[in-house]
Amino acid sequence: MPDPELQAMSAVADALKPLTEEERSRILRWSAERFGVQLGATTEQRTDRGGAGDEPEGLEKTDANESGSDYGHFAELFDAAGPDTSADKALVAGYWFQVVRNQDKFKSTELQTELKHLGHAVPNITEAMTANIKKKPARVLQIAKSGTSKQARKSYKLTREGQKHVEALISGATAE
Repeated sequence: MPDPELQAMSAVADALKPLTEEERSRILRWSAERFGVQLGATTEQRTDRGGAGDEPEGLEKTDANESGSDYGHFAELFDAAGPDTSADKALVAGYWFQVVRNQDKFKSTELQTELKHLGHAVPNITEAMTANIKKKPARVLQIAKSGTSKQARKSYKLTREGQKHVEALISGATAE
């Protein structure tokens, strides 16, 4: 007797084959929602962050995380938030890494790389992060620094206030 699971996979593969990647993605997301299936990255996808994919890091497709994020690309999150200032641009990029990609910390160089991919690089990422640190209450905390120079690599973490500010940008509310 044929395996019904294999038959279903074969039918799905045949149905998706002639479609574009975007169409496939839309159909698979709809299917998962329709049938109440929680999608998650495979073990290989979770461990291979900087792989040799065609898209720059941060633009690769990711599944929605536990927070219910609907952003599969950093570009989608950035567009939804519409940040105007360098500090807000850096904050949105930090939100991408910490909330959407579920990283416990992020480096300023990662933020600048993602912003550059979109054509929104900030003139000085350290100054942008410092502006967020100086807000009261702070929106970002510096949690590590490797090296002694001013240009040393720094790691950061968004505070709850920083997360709330990005969510206010996304919703269109003014949060200052």
